[in-house]
Amino acid sequence: MTNSDLAAVVAAVRERIDPDEAERRALADAAAALESRVYDALADLPVDADALQVGSTARGTWLSGDRDIDLFVRFPADLDREELEAYGLEVGHAVLPDGHEEYAEHPYVKGDYDGFDVDLVPCYDVPSASDIRSAVDRTPFHNAYLTERLDDDLAADVRVFKRFLKGIDAYGSDLRTEGFSGYLAELLVVGHGGFEPLLRAAADWSPQVEFDPEDHGTRSFSDPLVVIDPTDSERNVAAVCSAENVARLQHYARDLLSDPRESLFFRPDPRALDADGVRDHLDRRGTTAVAVVFDCPDLVDDQLYPQLRKSLTGVADGLDRRGFDVFRRATFADTDGEGQGEAVLFAELSVAERPTVERHEGPPVHVRQHAEGFYGAYEDGDDHYGPFLDGDRYVVEREREFTTATGFLESDALFDVALGKHVESTLREDGYDVLVSGDVAALAESFGAELGRYFAPRP
Repeated sequence: MTNSDLAAVVAAVRERIDPDEAERRALADAAAALESRVYDALADLPVDADALQVGSTARGTWLSGDRDIDLFVRFPADLDREELEAYGLEVGHAVLPDGHEEYAEHPYVKGDYDGFDVDLVPCYDVPSASDIRSAVDRTPFHNAYLTERLDDDLAADVRVFKRFLKGIDAYGSDLRTEGFSGYLAELLVVGHGGFEPLLRAAADWSPQVEFDPEDHGTRSFSDPLVVIDPTDSERNVAAVCSAENVARLQHYARDLLSDPRESLFFRPDPRALDADGVRDHLDRRGTTAVAVVFDCPDLVDDQLYPQLRKSLTGVADGLDRRGFDVFRRATFADTDGEGQGEAVLFAELSVAERPTVERHEGPPVHVRQHAEGFYGAYEDGDDHYGPFLDGDRYVVEREREFTTATGFLESDALFDVALGKHVESTLREDGYDVLVSGDVAALAESFGAELGRYFAPRP
């Protein structure tokens, strides 16, 4: 690979992702009109405040087709929280009369203006990021830091990097994706001086990877990627980024450098599977699939997915401890971001059925106190074999609690594993279904795309 090969690919990608002049003008006109509306609304309030456009569309790092405008309204730092929220919503509804309220750390208004998705967010106008009263108060400082350092070339490289992250399924700081945020992508490109230098560095990363652009970090972190926020010495911008997504960036950085091609930036999703396709894969693999299917708890995605992952880990550990040998696992949910729909804890098992008896080893005979306790516990009774000696230790063969994975999943023992709080209450109160073997093919109706990705895994 030569530099010119990669440069040619990057140029071709930019032809597809760079906003054209008409798109830029339309966005600038919409942002200016919205800002004017904000100041009209602020004129009726008994406080001094201002408006600030932030985010990728403010910094020129947005991709063609993105339709997001983020406007922050900065209120005096001595305003109490209730007044901030009330004034923020009043301005938001005045600017976006058809908008609706959403909630981050505090409520804000989201709506549509001239085809653009608009977030109008109140925050405190604090002197520095270390003085924040609300998490969103950092955002204007992020904006100022990057605006000062981004030129046209770096902004173009940020767009290319964002498209690359989207192509490899690693873009997004939501807790469903656990990937790279836009702010993190910008910091990495700026810090490395461009897209290609970042690729070459990432290809050789050895986690834990640490960057501190302002050399001011005051905390240590255990995350695989640590990027100290240049506006906050105690914050890791990459905290949400999973080890898997860090490894994914490394893999595809090497791949792109060794074989530059546009297709890595625009990869299609694997083909969705129908029920027959699911059954064909399971027959070919010779595994037994099990699925716990239930109604989603009423949670937004950033609350739901951590609970689903915790629950999946708990269920898989429970299956493993009982000898059913989890081969691979995944969790799916068909929500609209509001926690409505079905959720699935899915696992493939190497072992579907176990013998009626299981071996239970006791301590070596020479460990007298424990050995005598073990022997005494099993000395009487006809519901087990032994105790007998195998080498220097006592052993019994006792009846197994569950001979099938289904038996375990359908029993109250399922609630002895570590489940997410709201997942557990949903399973207890609303019930759930257990699908086994070919029956899991029915999931293809709602989760054909997810099952397609599961059975066509890629880095």
